[in-house]
Amino acid sequence: MSIQFKALPTEAVRALQRGGPDAYGLTPERRVSDGDGVPCRHCMKNVAVGESYLILAYRPFPELQPYAETGPIFLHAEECERAADAEALPEMLASSDYIVRGYGKDDRIVYGSGAVSPTSDIAARAETLFERDDIAYIHVRSASNNCYQCRIERA
Repeated sequence: MSIQFKALPTEAVRALQRGGPDAYGLTPERRVSDGDGVPCRHCMKNVAVGESYLILAYRPFPELQPYAETGPIFLHAEECERAADAEALPEMLASSDYIVRGYGKDDRIVYGSGAVSPTSDIAARAETLFERDDIAYIHVRSASNNCYQCRIERA
């Protein structure tokens, strides 16, 4: 089976980079990166030292519902190129492990699908989850803070 790691859509990111409101209706906060652990969810690269970035509330779900988690993410403050959908692990996934969790077509967590996985095992874990008919897509989230990193879909 083939999978694809998917970055945030450009149209949504451009609105945020231009000062549009985040999931809480707030203007994204602007900071300068020290180069340590600031992964942009659009280009899927780390924001380099000295570059500006945004901190904002993001909800990777189409509508409000009990499982529609909202949390902080980072984006380059200036326009960056969206990472192409790819089977390869994104550069920004530099921690030792992540939560890999499946969601159904109804955008709800599929119980029993979530697990903390070593970074090197994320693709294999996703392929195993996609063997289940009840998994529509997968989130990769920080194992320590549960922050949304990216989405995985079947290719």
